[in-house]
Amino acid sequence: MANTATEVRLATFNVSMESSNYLPPGATGDNTVLATILVNGDNPQIKNIAAIIQRVRPDVLLLNEFDYIAMPEFGIQAFIKNYLNQAQQGSEPIDYPYFYYSTVNTGQPSPFDLDNNGKATGVGADAWGFGFYPGQYGMVILSKYPINTGQVRTFQHFKWQDMPNFMPTIKADGSPWYSKAAWQQFPLSSKSHWDVPLLINGKTVHILASHPTPPVFDGEENRNGIRNHDEIRFWLDYLNPAEAGYIYDDNGKTGGLTDNSRFVLLGDLNASADGDGDAISTAIKALVSHHRINQSFTPASKGGAENTPELFHAKYHTASWRMRADYVLASDFGFNIKDGGVFWPAKDDADYPLVGSRGASSDHKLVWLTLALTAD
Repeated sequence: MANTATEVRLATFNVSMESSNYLPPGATGDNTVLATILVNGDNPQIKNIAAIIQRVRPDVLLLNEFDYIAMPEFGIQAFIKNYLNQAQQGSEPIDYPYFYYSTVNTGQPSPFDLDNNGKATGVGADAWGFGFYPGQYGMVILSKYPINTGQVRTFQHFKWQDMPNFMPTIKADGSPWYSKAAWQQFPLSSKSHWDVPLLINGKTVHILASHPTPPVFDGEENRNGIRNHDEIRFWLDYLNPAEAGYIYDDNGKTGGLTDNSRFVLLGDLNASADGDGDAISTAIKALVSHHRINQSFTPASKGGAENTPELFHAKYHTASWRMRADYVLASDFGFNIKDGGVFWPAKDDADYPLVGSRGASSDHKLVWLTLALTAD
């Protein structure tokens, strides 16, 4: 039975299941677009996404870019029932009796001109997190293990200004990019940061989930790159109890994650410690080398190596644009890493069509680790 397992497989997958993925270029929809597709159960792209999940068979899975749909029967439960519970591409069905999702900052309108283009539109770059409707690019956790919902911590509304030594965003003349009124309300997280405790084999495992903003689509001020850096830095402080006193969650509880806690940090972090991409790399480098992170194994794939043969570290890439963007980072305490990987088959593999194009599944690949729980 799942609740007596000594090994657990955890994964992250940016599934690109937000409305614009299913609409003509330039069109913006809302979360009813995904809801309609989930009801029908016949979308080829989502069927391939489900097939990938069924192939890897994670016990715990973070989905990034899954639109927030308030009523689960039209959202995550419909995905489970109509796609994951159905055999796809020769794989066995898979079920997740537990799930967690909540609101995010993407598409939440602000009253301010956050991109300084002279117009306060409330959407796109003028939303608190880039998006055209609330909940675009949302997050969901699927689990075969019970979730301690009473102990979940969310940090959607933590104010960026309350992070000590935040990285400032400034105009060319050196003045603050954001108005004083906007800065006082500005959340750090472009979506949210979550600490979701699971009960696995009688032990608590904290799932630390996030999806920092892409460090692009801005200007010389690099406002998105700076936000991406500080969203990742949040986890550095959260894992250092001596540095975490400033942190408060959406219920007002302060502090970070105590020492000797099992955790797995999951998500599309939109940053590479190997120097690929446009992110400010100091935070992600510090995170992957953090003393509380098990650094004995890095998930890899043949497909990634094949995609960029001139780079040795390409085998660790998780996105089609040649970057390690997606992470499964396990705590050094409480686990031994057994294996893991990136679902990116080589071109001569029978499963390559599941990832062979942008429209096949997603521009990101599923990443996983299999962990053995150790004694306290």
